[in-house]
Amino acid sequence: MRKDFWQAVALSADVGAKPRRILFDGAPVVLFRSDKGIAALFDRCVHRLVELSTGKVINGEIECPYHGWRYDDQGLCTAIPGHVGEVPRYRVRRYGAIERDGIIFVSAGTPEAEPYLHCMQGRDVIVRRVRSSTQSTVLDAAENILDATHTHFTHKGLLRGLSAKRHLVRVEVTGGEGWVEACYTGEERQQGLISRLLEGERTKTIGRFRHPGIAELEYWGKDGLALATTFHLRQADENTVEGVGWLIGPRQGWLGPLKALAFKPLFNIALSQDRKVLKSASDNARHPPLASPAIGPLDFLRRDIAAIMAGEIPPAAATPRVHQIEL
Repeated sequence: MRKDFWQAVALSADVGAKPRRILFDGAPVVLFRSDKGIAALFDRCVHRLVELSTGKVINGEIECPYHGWRYDDQGLCTAIPGHVGEVPRYRVRRYGAIERDGIIFVSAGTPEAEPYLHCMQGRDVIVRRVRSSTQSTVLDAAENILDATHTHFTHKGLLRGLSAKRHLVRVEVTGGEGWVEACYTGEERQQGLISRLLEGERTKTIGRFRHPGIAELEYWGKDGLALATTFHLRQADENTVEGVGWLIGPRQGWLGPLKALAFKPLFNIALSQDRKVLKSASDNARHPPLASPAIGPLDFLRRDIAAIMAGEIPPAAATPRVHQIEL
């Protein structure tokens, strides 16, 4: 499968004067600031295979801590201390790297387009940036974000209230090449703490998945957008999903910034709750006999997400679906 797309890997604030090591598709990658901007190289000196991320950045180049071999933003070795004469053309693998709106993106290919940021890009909104790490798979983590039914249990009191009362909700599932979404109507508002503090009357909720691993939630009220999140997920290694994203809200004069102060800590609580349940499922799945998870009647998006991740057109593109559920 071609890799000509960007993936969010870190917050800009994560990479300062010191280099930072990440895992990208299971491979160690070092991020550092060169004199031309953010750079990403395979995190291994070609000489003795030491981690470059444990070295220093000097004049925009990264120096290996073992023998001082130095590499530029293209991965070309520019200096071997003690060597007299022309430097042999040793090279470390380079990854595409770009920085946009406080987020660092990396690619194993050569994307032609700018990276996709979030569902409200280009609009005058308030954003807060977040990152998270979860023991899971991108498929399970994305479905978890977009799954409305688990909020009664995993996020009881935070997203949905303590009452057992439910609402009859209409769910329309549509999709196209590289995306699928579910639009929920009929629930005037959730009764959890986040909804009570940060939302008003609700007209619709949209949960969307985009290639390669972007999960988005939008909450709309009668006056427009109430809240939104866009989370970029990637499989850092076999068992770990890394997430970087935006929390988004309308400006609303002085009220918008005040809500933004509350949104991030409350969202981090929800992330912690999800992290706990995803780790539990991941750990428990390893016990024999091995089994695949059942796809229940309310798991509207799982097959579509799996198809998109496999480079296929999601079933909802050809056959939009309408469901009724109780939330």
